[in-house]
Amino acid sequence: MTKNQDLLEQSSGNNLPDNTPEGEEMSFLDHLEELRWHLIRSVGSILVFAIIAFVSKSIVFDTIIFGPSRPDFLTYKALCKLSEWVGSDALCIENISFVIQNRVMTGQFTMHILASVIIGLVLAFPYAFWEIWRFVKPGLYENEQKVTRGATFFVTLLFLIGVFFGYFVLSPLAINFLTSYQVSPTILNEIDLTSYVSTIAMMVLACGLMFQLPMVVYFLSKIGLVTPDLMKEYRKHAFIVILIVGAVITPPDPITQIFVATPIFFLYQGSILVSARVHKRAEKEEREALERLEKSEANDN
Repeated sequence: MTKNQDLLEQSSGNNLPDNTPEGEEMSFLDHLEELRWHLIRSVGSILVFAIIAFVSKSIVFDTIIFGPSRPDFLTYKALCKLSEWVGSDALCIENISFVIQNRVMTGQFTMHILASVIIGLVLAFPYAFWEIWRFVKPGLYENEQKVTRGATFFVTLLFLIGVFFGYFVLSPLAINFLTSYQVSPTILNEIDLTSYVSTIAMMVLACGLMFQLPMVVYFLSKIGLVTPDLMKEYRKHAFIVILIVGAVITPPDPITQIFVATPIFFLYQGSILVSARVHKRAEKEEREALERLEKSEANDN
């Protein structure tokens, strides 16, 4: 390897000595054992929070789960204040008329367990992801670890933002629309407990996962698999895929699917900006590396 080739590889972060995985060599069984303990700790953290949620039944159901079904919910209050500010009562929601019923003998107990597990998953997500990342990170090369620096923080942040968006924005809007919509005034909206809890859970978790799109695009752009031009070219195709994803991860009604698909589409638009910034930075680093290479050649001559 010549001096100039070595300088170029050092500038681009692909120097061979830096690309060796950190840590000692482990056998396949050692990797499985290590993965098993990371999974045990991850699942254990979820179970701990799930048990805490299970014994806090009144807080979980009366305050959290049934919160968006009451007019005094934070989102509805904010909409009423916004209505006062704009001088119109169109946005103010003062009455939500529907009844939640349980029609299955095991319904309440099953929903109690399901709601506890979901809350345990949300609360334990930062630690569980950190455990999985601890297993994956040592297998990366040094330049790959630099690219993924801060991954746990940003993945957790985006997940929590998605959860809050799903709970405080999408869920109350969906509940208000779906429970107030009537094809005939003679039909009462008596919502089954299973349907209500499942709808809230799916929307909240779906938003938490879908808000990871910028991070996925960031990593794919870093390794050169995604470019902003490519994302712009396939924007229409992405919109169709987003609608399909919204149909898969939500209950089978078009309104809820649109509620989920809309923020995902805006996230896709934002991800184009993320990819453009990564691509621009990569081009800048490449130009700087070539300039250093040219200076080195000039000095040699």
